[in-house]
Amino acid sequence: MAFTFERLEWNSFVWRSPGEFEDRLVLQTREWLSFIAAAYGATPVICSVLEGGERVGFFTGLFTRRFGIRILGSPMPGWTTPYIGFNLAEDISRSQVLDAFLPYAHSTLGCAHVEVRDRLLPLESTGNGRVAWEPYETLELDLEPDEDELFGRMTSACRRAIRKAEKVGVTMEEASDAGFADDYYEQLKDVFAKQSLSPKYSVATVRALIEHVYPTGNVLLLRARSAEGESIATGIFPGLNKTAYFWGGASWREHQILRPNEAMFWYAMRYWKSRGATAMDLGAGEYKRKYGVRDVTVPHVVSSRLPGLRTMRRLAKVMYSSERLRRVARVPTRSR
Repeated sequence: MAFTFERLEWNSFVWRSPGEFEDRLVLQTREWLSFIAAAYGATPVICSVLEGGERVGFFTGLFTRRFGIRILGSPMPGWTTPYIGFNLAEDISRSQVLDAFLPYAHSTLGCAHVEVRDRLLPLESTGNGRVAWEPYETLELDLEPDEDELFGRMTSACRRAIRKAEKVGVTMEEASDAGFADDYYEQLKDVFAKQSLSPKYSVATVRALIEHVYPTGNVLLLRARSAEGESIATGIFPGLNKTAYFWGGASWREHQILRPNEAMFWYAMRYWKSRGATAMDLGAGEYKRKYGVRDVTVPHVVSSRLPGLRTMRRLAKVMYSSERLRRVARVPTRSR
C-alpha cells in the first residue's frame, strides 16, 4: 500500500505524549524544533505519514533558504542536531516511507533540496540517481549493562581519571542558573583557543537551547567544580525516552589535570541510565573511545532537483575543513 503525506499546521499541531512513538527522540520534540527555529532562523515542518488513509507516523523537519532556494532539512549540517527524520509505527518500513516522501518534499512542499538523517534508517540505497547517501559516523554508549560493567568497559586510564577526580574533590552540580550558558561558552572558547580556532556556534545558540529545552526536563546541564568551588568544566546532555546525547562539553585547560571531563561523562551516563535511556550518542571523536563505545553509521540522505547543489555543498564543506586545518598548522609549537 502506498504512503501519502499531509502537512500539518505547525502552530496548531497537537503534540501527543513522548511515548506515543517509542522511537521519538528529544531532537524531534516541539521544544527542540523551537530551539533550531530561534537559533538558525528556520521554519518547522510537521507532516503526517498515512498508509491507506490511516496515520502511521510523522515526518519532522524545518524549511530554510540557502543559495536563494528553498531547502528542507531534517536536519541540516550546522544545526547542532545530529538526527531528526521520522517517527513511525514499529511495522512500517523507513526506507519505503523515505522513498515516497522525497518526491512529495520536492513537488508538494516545493523544496529544491532535501536532507534527511534518521537515526533508525537502514544503510541501503534507494537506487534513485538523484539521491546521495553520505555516511554519518558516530560513537554510541550501550547503557543497558549495570554500572559495574559500564565502568569496567572504560579503558583503565579513563577509570583512573574518574577516581582521581573524586580523590581531589571534584564534584558535579546539576546546573539551572541563568549564567550557565556564559560559563560554558567561556570555557569552550578556551578549548578552541588551544588550536587557534573559534567555536562553531555562538553563545546565543547555547542560550536558545537552554531557553527552549531546559524547562522540559529533557536536558542535563552539568557543572564540575573543584574542591575550592570553582567552575572548571561544563557539559550539555539532552535526552528523552531510550536515547541521550552529548551535545557539548568544555573545560578550562589549566584544570584539566583534575580530570573533570571524565567524571562529568560518568555522571551523565548514570543520570540518563537511571531515567530509562539504553544508549547515549556521543558523536564523533577518537578521544571518546575510552568510555567503551561502539561504532554506529547512520545514512545522511541528500536529494536534489538541482544536482549541482550537492557539488556546491561538498565544496563548501571541504573549503571549511581545509581552512580550519590551515589555521591549526599555523599555530606555533613550543620547543621542548
